[in-house]
Amino acid sequence: MRSKSIALLGAGSWGTALALHLAKQGIAVRLWTNEPPHAAQMAAERCNTLFLPGLPFPDLISPFADMAEAVSSADYVLVAVPSVGFRPTLMLFSSLIRPETGVIWATKGLDPASGQLLHEVAIELLGHNRPLGVLSGPSFAREVAMGLPTAVVIATPQTAFGKQLAEDFDSPVFRTFGSQDLAGVGIGGVVKNVLAIATGITDGLKFGANARCALITRGLAEMTRLGMAIGGKPETFTGLAGIGDLVLTATDDQSRNRRLGLAIGSGLSADDAEKKIGQVVEGKHNARQLAELAARHGIHMPVTETVWGLLQGKLTARDAMTAFLRDGRP
Repeated sequence: MRSKSIALLGAGSWGTALALHLAKQGIAVRLWTNEPPHAAQMAAERCNTLFLPGLPFPDLISPFADMAEAVSSADYVLVAVPSVGFRPTLMLFSSLIRPETGVIWATKGLDPASGQLLHEVAIELLGHNRPLGVLSGPSFAREVAMGLPTAVVIATPQTAFGKQLAEDFDSPVFRTFGSQDLAGVGIGGVVKNVLAIATGITDGLKFGANARCALITRGLAEMTRLGMAIGGKPETFTGLAGIGDLVLTATDDQSRNRRLGLAIGSGLSADDAEKKIGQVVEGKHNARQLAELAARHGIHMPVTETVWGLLQGKLTARDAMTAFLRDGRP
């Protein structure tokens, strides 16, 4: 009997961390990148020195640059690209996989072209009948890759697919919790990025722990309001994919979104801060779509609106965050 094989699309730090975890579970991972030189480098060095140095690949990880070769005969596909590349990646492989092949994503954000949640993009491109799911929750890539204890949510409406994923991902140091709330988990994953930028800004301004706590608490309230307005379940936002991921992303400097906010609060522009970080910062690219989504549903999201105003250059960091903390309006 052949061993289970999955196609993991996206060889950044998060995709590589998940590949390392799954390989430890005895699963063969076809790790795809859209950069042939990157695939060749990983194959030669048996490590992703570009995004996750110092963690060698086991034999079960095979780098690929050819999409068709990566997804052929895969038991299912795991997508771990930035949200800006989510739709293009699905379009690349949608005609290459069997109708019954499941697709799960570990991407957090909104579709930049349409403002859709990612599960809506997946249904549009892959169909209603295909097994679909999302992995989310408080999980930094390097800690997962190192085998440090982690707990996440896997949401899928298909019970059999959820059971399969839990069996593959669960380990003594990586605990999965099931959900069927694709919408709520998706909203939690995008709103927390923008809230982490705001929290980083207050810390960059040296506003202190009281301000940080106030912002996180009020941010969770607006995440919940929007999530429930689009059909999410309230328990999602009090769980790992809501407050859990928010606290992690907003308070630890491993978070790119928090580091972007820290840099803005210290005087850098958003663009210069992202260049300094050297990787895509999801919250910076999703703030506009999130503000527009809230407006369409008539949901007041003052933290999100403040961050979007800052990113447009309409507000200074100090004036905006001082006003928000005083009366909730930028």
